[in-house]
Amino acid sequence: MTSPVSSATVVLVHGAFADASSWSRVVSRLSAAGVATVAAPNPLRGLTADGEYIASLVRQIEEPVLLVGHSYGGPVITYASAKAENVKGLVFVASFGVDQGVSTLGSNEGFPPAELDAALLPRTFPRGEETGTEFQIQPEHFHSVFCADLPVDEAAVLAISQRPAADVAFGELLAVEPGWKKVPSWFIVAGADHAINPDAERAAAKRIGATVTEIEGGSHAIALSHPDEVAQVILGALGEIG
Repeated sequence: MTSPVSSATVVLVHGAFADASSWSRVVSRLSAAGVATVAAPNPLRGLTADGEYIASLVRQIEEPVLLVGHSYGGPVITYASAKAENVKGLVFVASFGVDQGVSTLGSNEGFPPAELDAALLPRTFPRGEETGTEFQIQPEHFHSVFCADLPVDEAAVLAISQRPAADVAFGELLAVEPGWKKVPSWFIVAGADHAINPDAERAAAKRIGATVTEIEGGSHAIALSHPDEVAQVILGALGEIG
């Protein structure tokens, strides 16, 4: 895979139940194309907190930035792009499309629930002097829910290393005007997603006004199972933003 070196930096933001290593295969392809790339850690503690963290990271990059968000990372880059003026484009990967005053879960209202909904395992964690709730995917359901098109042994490792997300991450309302209202957007729909209803992804892409690519048969983990296609969309977006 080759492409002209872009002056923009790509910042990849993972979603719930994953970490920055979920971008590893996309990173290798972008690096081969000469693209400066950052795979950012997403705290997964709440939409505003996570959005502010990513916005702070982006503002410290001197170059223009293309923000890429997977799953819950989509709402996070939606928030961050409202707070970082050097964001020039957004790529949503198997994601949600939230508007101001709408939560991550609220953005999918009206669509049949995905398999993920019945496979979540709640845990508690300390939140200051209070106790918070976070969710992970039941390990025995992880392969089917998150990455059905990856080998069983790889899915088992991902299930063990998954990062839980706080409940507020999914229920908190977007408190800013979304960045997709001011910069161009692209959306990759995972056609066989069991974590987000693919029809909800298609509706999100339409809501955002994004340029859409659909990966037929792609699971929620399309950055790992279809890294060539995901990287090609990112490279195309880089070309569009100049």
